[in-house]
Amino acid sequence: MLDEMFQILNKKEKSSDLAARYGARRKKLLAAIQEAYPQKKGRVLLFAPIEMDSQVFLQDSSFYYFSGVSEPASVLMCDVLDGSTLFMPNFGDIREKWVHSNDVINDQTISLFGIDRLRVSGAPLTDYQIYPYFSAQDYSEIVLLLQEMVANKQTIFTLYPNDKRQYAQCRHVIDRLLLFVPELIHYIVDISPLVAELRRKKEIAEIELLYQAVGITQVGFQAVARVLKPGINESELQAAMEYIFTEHEARAAYPSIVAGGKRGTILHYHTNNQELKAGDLVLIDAGARYKQYCADITRVFPVSGKFTDRQKELYTIVLETQQHVVEHIRPGVWLFNDKEQDASLQHIAVRFLKKKGYDSYFIHGIGHYLGLDVHDVGSRNTPLQEGDVITIEPGIYIPQESIGIRVEDNYWVVENAEPVCLSEDIPKGVDEIEELIGEIFDIDVE
Repeated sequence: MLDEMFQILNKKEKSSDLAARYGARRKKLLAAIQEAYPQKKGRVLLFAPIEMDSQVFLQDSSFYYFSGVSEPASVLMCDVLDGSTLFMPNFGDIREKWVHSNDVINDQTISLFGIDRLRVSGAPLTDYQIYPYFSAQDYSEIVLLLQEMVANKQTIFTLYPNDKRQYAQCRHVIDRLLLFVPELIHYIVDISPLVAELRRKKEIAEIELLYQAVGITQVGFQAVARVLKPGINESELQAAMEYIFTEHEARAAYPSIVAGGKRGTILHYHTNNQELKAGDLVLIDAGARYKQYCADITRVFPVSGKFTDRQKELYTIVLETQQHVVEHIRPGVWLFNDKEQDASLQHIAVRFLKKKGYDSYFIHGIGHYLGLDVHDVGSRNTPLQEGDVITIEPGIYIPQESIGIRVEDNYWVVENAEPVCLSEDIPKGVDEIEELIGEIFDIDVE
């Protein structure tokens, strides 16, 4: 069904290229800023994070959303009159000898990103990377630009929320620059709420990438089913899943959870190093990140191939809860709203589980937004709208019985129709799961 839908949608999407897409996003951002701050004059400056030696670099989601550029330590500048400029570290030919870049960015290719011009961000470098505690010289052109903007009392519109978690790596770059231009702090305006609203509604091209991330994850679950058996280690299932990610040019969107038995009742269990025992369940929460877009799926398998009667009872309740919640998904309802509980998916889930006697065993939220981030941008203070992509993930966790069950799928909110389940092809019914595992065990699942 989804494949047929995307064949139709693709005809329209292919009429626009990447450059036009990124350019249109920046234009929408500038328009939103003008509407929100009509009295302020300035420029948008977005700062890419600094890479770390011990980690594979992952571009900040919002920087990528507006530029398509995957390179670290870049700076994107936009304004209405002067268009867009990308500043990059002044590596010369040093970096290409040490690091393979996903993007070939030069004066000839910059237009492929819809960006008007390319400039260096600082003095010539003698190393192949910028480090977190960079010097003023490394960003000298940016420092001069900021000093000029401050002198002219211009606003710097950037991502600088007063939040414990958001944009931490981007804010580190800004905090470092504040040491060189202290007056800058008085001219910063945080635009993260505006960016969140723009990113929240997914374009067709984004839905396709999310669907591909989910598809890779589906193959990962099939690989897990092929190796699952009593006595295997959780780490072997993780390896099977993440091998598929790597094979399909993806990576884990978040640390995979492979939790057998009682460990399945620990929501963020990441140790993944214990033996799986016959008769237990194994909860697997994993998702591929493909071209920056994330899947987030949870399935529960019986280690021995068949659910016990008690496991089946609880598993069925979780499935029924998910289906009940999904029936209420539409524009205008909330993920969570204490004041509108009849239109709050969280409260709808809890009420359903209360009727079954298990509401106290559901200890987390019913879902979250999904996109370039696993917990994607989007305000829980506003109702769902067309174009949102969310997870729905009810669960029951009973440590006394060593049973943890969660079923999580990814849904696209559409107007005047049921939500589209991007992960509908990943088996989750009791019979489907037992049939999938039974193919490996060669057992009768009737």
